[in-house]
Amino acid sequence: MKNQKLKVNGIRLRKSLEAFAEFGRTKQNGVTRLALTEEDRMARDYFRFCCEEIGLTVSVDDMGNMYGLLAGSQAQPPVVVGSHLDSVKKGGRFDGVLGVAAGLEVIRTLVENNITPEIPVIVMNVTNEEGARFEPSMMASGVLSGKFNKEEMFAKKDADGVTFQEALQKIGYEGNKQNRLTEASAFLELHIEQGPILEKEQLSIGVVECVLGMVCYEIEVTGESDHAGTTPMSMRSDAFFAAVDLIKETREKLAALDDELVYTIGRVNVLPNIHTVIPNKVIFSLEARHKSMAVVRKAEKAIQSIAASSLKSRCSVTAKKLWERNTVWFEKSLCNALETSAASLGYSNKRMVSGAGHDAQFLASFIPSAMVFVPSVNGKSHNEAELTLWEDCEKGVNVLLETVMALVCSKK
Repeated sequence: MKNQKLKVNGIRLRKSLEAFAEFGRTKQNGVTRLALTEEDRMARDYFRFCCEEIGLTVSVDDMGNMYGLLAGSQAQPPVVVGSHLDSVKKGGRFDGVLGVAAGLEVIRTLVENNITPEIPVIVMNVTNEEGARFEPSMMASGVLSGKFNKEEMFAKKDADGVTFQEALQKIGYEGNKQNRLTEASAFLELHIEQGPILEKEQLSIGVVECVLGMVCYEIEVTGESDHAGTTPMSMRSDAFFAAVDLIKETREKLAALDDELVYTIGRVNVLPNIHTVIPNKVIFSLEARHKSMAVVRKAEKAIQSIAASSLKSRCSVTAKKLWERNTVWFEKSLCNALETSAASLGYSNKRMVSGAGHDAQFLASFIPSAMVFVPSVNGKSHNEAELTLWEDCEKGVNVLLETVMALVCSKK
C-alpha cells in the first residue's frame, strides 16, 4: 500500500478535547479528574464510546488500562499511541488527554480513508499516571513494566482510606490480566510540553530524546527549641537559620556543576512551627535532574557533602536518600522518524529532553518508545490556566499520523 500524505481533522480533534474537558471541568476552565473517581469513569466511558463508534475492539486489563484496537492485515505486534485521562487537582485540559485524543484521531483518519494497516494500531489510556489520588505516579505503566508490584499497588490508599483496587472495582474497570500490553512495535506519546522552551523559541514540535535522570534527598537539620524573646542570638541552636545557610551553600555548589542541571526544594517542614519558639527541626526535600547521570552523580555528591558542612551553628545535619531514577533514552529510530515526519510537514522542530516523568519512560523498558511535545502557553502545566493552541495540538497529531503511517503501511 502506498503511503499517503494525510492530515487529521482539526475541528474533530478540538471537539474531542472539549468533550473530555467536560468530565471534571472546574470553574476556572481547568479539570479535576483524579484517577478512578466518577469523573474518570465518565471519561473512560466516553473513550470507550469513541473507540466502538469507529469499530475498534476495546479491552481492559487488570490495572484498568484501556486499549482500542484497529486490526491489521498481518499478525504483528501493534503500534500503540496513547497517554492518560486522569489529572491532578485543578489541573488543565490538555495534560495527558491530548495523547489519548491523538490516538483516537489518528485511527479515525485511517478508518475514514479506508486504510487497513498492515500492523495493528492501538489507542491506549493508561491508568493513574498522575498519582494525585493514589501514589506513586505512573502506577499502571510501572506494573506493566515490572517496576511496581501489583498487589502493593492495589493496596495503596487515598486520603479517605479507599484502596486502589476498591476504587477500580467501584467504577467497573478492573479487567483481565491477559489483556495487558506485553509487546508492541512502538509506543508513541504526544504530550504538552510542561515548560516554556518551545513557545519561547517559537517552535511547533519537540522530539523528545529522553526523560531526565534524577535524585531526591531529604535533609534534616536538628537544633534546639527555646523562647524566641529571651534567648540571646549567640546561644541559639536555630534549625531554620542553619537550614537557610545550608540552602544557600548548596545552591552555589549545584549552580557551579552544569548550566542544564535543575534542582528544587519542593517541601519544607519547620518544627514546632510556633512564632514564639525557636525552631528545633527543619526537614526539606532536595532533588536534582539532568540528562547525564555523571552530572547527577556530581550533584548527589554535593548534596551529601552538606551533612558534613562546617556550619557556624549548633545544629546537626543528616542527608537521607529517598529515591532516584536513571535517564531513560528513547528509541533512536522512532525519534528519527518523528523528526522526519515533522520536517516533511513543514513544522519547525527540535530535539528535547523531558524533565517530567511520563508513562513512556516505563514502557520504554520493554517497548520501543518515543514522545512528541507541543507548546504550552507560558509553559503552564498542572494548572487551570494550562493552554495549548488548537493549531499546535493539530500539528502534533499530524506528526503522529505521518509517523504511524510510515510504521504500519507498506511503502510499495
